[in-house]
Amino acid sequence: MAVANYFSHFSERRLGYEGSRCPLTSKTLDVTMPNQPASLDELSVNTIRLLSVDAIQKATNGHPGLPLGAAPMAYVLWSRFLRFNPNDPHWPDRDRFILSAGHGAALLYSMLHLYGYDLPLDELKRLRQLHSKTPGHPESNLTPGVEVTTGPLGQGFANGVGMAMAEAFLAATYNRDGHTVVDHYTYALVSDGDLMEGIASEAASLAGHLKLGKLIYLYDDNLISLDGPTELAFTEDRMLRFDAYGWHTQHVADGNDLDAIEAAIRAAQQETDRPSIIAVRTQIGYGSPQAGTSKVHGSPLGEENLRKTKEFFGFDPDQSFVIPNEVKTHLLEPGQRGAELQADWNQRFAVYKGDFAAEALQFDQSFAGTLPDGWDAKLPRFEPDEKGMATRQASGKVLEALKQTVPYLFGGSADLASSNVMPTKDNLSFQPGHYGQSNVWFGVREHAMGAALNGLSQHGGVHPYGGTFLNFSDYMRGAIRLTALAESRATFVFTHDSISVGGDGPTHEPVEQLISLRAIPNIIVLRPADANETVEAWRVAMQTPKTPVLLILCRQELPILDQTNYNPARGLEKGAYILSEADGDPELILIGTGSEVSLVLKAQAELKNQGIAARVVSMPSWELFEQQDEAYHHEVLPPSVRKRLAVEAGSPLGWHKYVTDEGTTVSMNRFGLSGPADEVLAYFGFTVENVVEQAKKVLNSQPGGIEKKEVLS
Repeated sequence: MAVANYFSHFSERRLGYEGSRCPLTSKTLDVTMPNQPASLDELSVNTIRLLSVDAIQKATNGHPGLPLGAAPMAYVLWSRFLRFNPNDPHWPDRDRFILSAGHGAALLYSMLHLYGYDLPLDELKRLRQLHSKTPGHPESNLTPGVEVTTGPLGQGFANGVGMAMAEAFLAATYNRDGHTVVDHYTYALVSDGDLMEGIASEAASLAGHLKLGKLIYLYDDNLISLDGPTELAFTEDRMLRFDAYGWHTQHVADGNDLDAIEAAIRAAQQETDRPSIIAVRTQIGYGSPQAGTSKVHGSPLGEENLRKTKEFFGFDPDQSFVIPNEVKTHLLEPGQRGAELQADWNQRFAVYKGDFAAEALQFDQSFAGTLPDGWDAKLPRFEPDEKGMATRQASGKVLEALKQTVPYLFGGSADLASSNVMPTKDNLSFQPGHYGQSNVWFGVREHAMGAALNGLSQHGGVHPYGGTFLNFSDYMRGAIRLTALAESRATFVFTHDSISVGGDGPTHEPVEQLISLRAIPNIIVLRPADANETVEAWRVAMQTPKTPVLLILCRQELPILDQTNYNPARGLEKGAYILSEADGDPELILIGTGSEVSLVLKAQAELKNQGIAARVVSMPSWELFEQQDEAYHHEVLPPSVRKRLAVEAGSPLGWHKYVTDEGTTVSMNRFGLSGPADEVLAYFGFTVENVVEQAKKVLNSQPGGIEKKEVLS
C-alpha cells in the first residue's frame, strides 16, 4: 500500500484528512510524500519481524510469537499515525505508545532502532543481556523511546488510561482559542493476557466512564496464550464487554491487512468521546513452522525453524539482522517528519508563551518536575494540642493548601475521599466536560488507580497522588512496584494504618503491609507521628524525584507535639531524629513511628519518674534514614547504646537492624481483632504500662538474652 497518506494523521485529524493544514494553527506545512510501492510496506514489516526473532534467537530466550504476528499493526501505527521525534523522546506533545504486552519487547526494540531512536543495532544483539538497553521487558528509565515500564500483564493497559487522563487534563488547562499546545493520542498494543487481568477491567471501566476519546488500543487477538488456546479459559465476547464499558470497538479480520488496520485507526480517531479498542485477528508466530501454537509464545524458534521462517518471508536464511537499505531509509522518514512537527510546535509554543506567560511557565515547570516559587508558602503549621488530630486530617489540610499553589497536583481516592480526607472542591471533579478539574474519583479500583498514577507520572505535566486504606495496598502492590521500578514520581496516601481501626476488625487492620511496602526498592515509606510531621512528609513527597512516596496515616486523633519542648518535625526529612533527649546519657533508646510516637513519649516520662534515662527517636522512614551518613546514624542511634525498644503497630520484621540483639519490639505478628480501638490497642500491649515493662526487661537482660516475644498481650 502507498504511504503517501501517512502524514494525513498530522493534518485535520478531527475534520477529515484532506490537505496538509496543521491542526494547531492555520499554517500550511510542506508535507508532500513520495508514493511507495506496496512491496516496501511488506518488506518493512518483514524486516521488523525478522530483526525481532534474530535478537531472540541470539539471546536464546524471549517471545517471538508476538513480533511475528503483531508487526503489521505496529508498522501501520508508527509509519502512518504516531507523532514522535526520535531525537527528543520527551517532546511534551508527542503521541504515546505503550507495549502493554511487554513480553513482546523485541518488537518494540526493533521499532525503536528502525525508526531512529538512540538504540543501536548492537543493543538488539544484546537482548536480555546484563547491562544492555534491551532488557527482557521494556523499562522506561533505561531505553530511549520506551514510555513506561511494562511486563506484568494489564499494567500497561492501565498506565495508558493514566496517560490519556493527563492529556485531557493538560489540554483543558493550557489550550486557548487559537493556541493548542496539547493535542496527542495514547496508543497501546495489548494482548489476550492483558484483557484477562483484573486490572484491565478496572481501568477499562474507568476510561469508558471518563470518555477518554484519545485513547486507542490495538488488541493482538491471536487466540493463543502461554499454556495453549485461549478457549481453555477465555471465551467471552471481549468486544461486547468493551461495548458495555462504553468503548468504541472494531474488528479487523486479517492482521496482515495494512489498509484495514489503517482504516480502523482512522475510525477510532473520529470517536472523540469514547476510548477505542480494535481487535486485530492475528496468527501468533506468523510465518514460522510453529505458527498458531503456544510453542511460539515464549521460546526462541530454534535455528532450523528460524531458517524456514526467513525463507517464508523471502529473506536469506544464512544472514541475520538484515535491514535492507530501502527499509532503513523508509522507516527513518516518520521520525524526520516528527522532528518537523516538533519544530513547528516549538515555534507555536513560543508565541503561546508571549501571550500566556504564566501558563507557559507553569507548563514548563510541570514537565520539568520542578515546583513554583512559593509552593510551600501556604503549608499549615499546627499549634500544640493534647487532643490533636488524626494524621489523615492533617494530610487533608496540607493537600488543600498545596493544591492552591501547585495547580498540577492531580489525583484523588479509590472511593474513600471522605475517609482519606481528600479535597473534593465542592464535588467538582475530573469528568467528561470538566477535564480541567484536578480532583479524581477513581472508584473502587485500587489496582487501576495505582497503575494510572504511574501512567500519569510517566506522561509528565502532573504530580499524581491517590488514596485508599493501607490494608488495600495489597490490591495495588503490583502497580506500586512498577511505579518504583519505573522511577515515577507519585504520592500514595494510605490511611487507617493499624489495629487502631478497631471496630472494622482484622479484615481492615493492616499488620504486614508496612514491612511489605518497605521491602520494595526505590520507595520511601513515611509514617508521621503528628500533624506537623505530616506537613513535613508531604514536603518530602513534593520534592522527591524519581521515587514514589507512600504516606502512612492514622484514623485516630493524635496529640500535636509542642515543637518548643521537642525537636522540630523537620527532622523527618532525615528519616529518623532525636525527638526527645534523655536527661543525661541515655540508658535506653525508645523508637516509635506514627501513632506510637506519642505512646513512647509517655513511656519516656514514666521511665524518668522511675530514674531511667531514655531517649525517644521518631523514625518515620527507614529509607530516608538509610540515605544518611554513618555519622548521623551514630548520632541518632549510638552504637554504645544497644538497649533499644521499637514500638510500632505492625509486623516486627526488619526492626532487628535497629533494636540490635539487645533490644526487642512491641509489635504485631498476628492479625488484629474487632472492638473499640483503645481496647484493641490495650489487648495487644500498646499501653504506657506495657511499653515501660518491656523497656525495663530490655535494660535488665543480658546481651542476646531478651525474650523475643513481639506480640505482647
